[in-house]
Amino acid sequence: MVNKSSRSSYQVISPMAVTIFAHLLFIAITTLVLVWLLHFREGLAFSSTNKPKIFNIHQLLMVIGFLLIAGEAIMTYTTTPTSIKNHKLFHMILHLIALVAGVIGVYAVFKFHDESGISHMYTFHSWIGLSTIILFGLQWLLSFLTFLFPGARTSTRSKVAPWHALIGIIIFFMALLVALTGLVQKFIFLGLTRNQEGLIVNFIGLLILLFGISVGVTVLV
Repeated sequence: MVNKSSRSSYQVISPMAVTIFAHLLFIAITTLVLVWLLHFREGLAFSSTNKPKIFNIHQLLMVIGFLLIAGEAIMTYTTTPTSIKNHKLFHMILHLIALVAGVIGVYAVFKFHDESGISHMYTFHSWIGLSTIILFGLQWLLSFLTFLFPGARTSTRSKVAPWHALIGIIIFFMALLVALTGLVQKFIFLGLTRNQEGLIVNFIGLLILLFGISVGVTVLV
């Protein structure tokens, strides 16, 4: 955790400016991902004879549904002008949406592998990805029991809160790593070069990195 004296040195940075920048990145990433999957990768489908369409569901949900929504959940305390109680509620709801999207995204990639005759869990990306989803789910469940219903004692919540924040940001940056390694892996598998699709994939990765940095900065300031 960042102590008060450390935080004060970052006060020259406007939290609102950083979060606005992050929101703009959210829009840009979402737009590029949709253009990539719908225009270059033939669209989306949970069931199709064109199996890559199933895989596209995985990419859509893991980037937009999981990573970006999780980032928005972390920034809730900065971007939402409301009470602490509502902050906690919005934070938990957005993280729940991210978790559901992540679980469905993992299901989609397993479905794609099954129907395409591809082995499961053979890359670093897949190892870290599944680990991240599991840790994310455990973090959400423990946080729900501690901070919302039925809720632990105030002294317990005070002790848990710093660890909750630390573990949460670690899991978020694990998700960031998963997204970036997934894009690199896809870039290589597709044999992309300096063509239009290759540039879009690279820009998605670059903007995701900037989004992750922006979320990290909001935690500091």
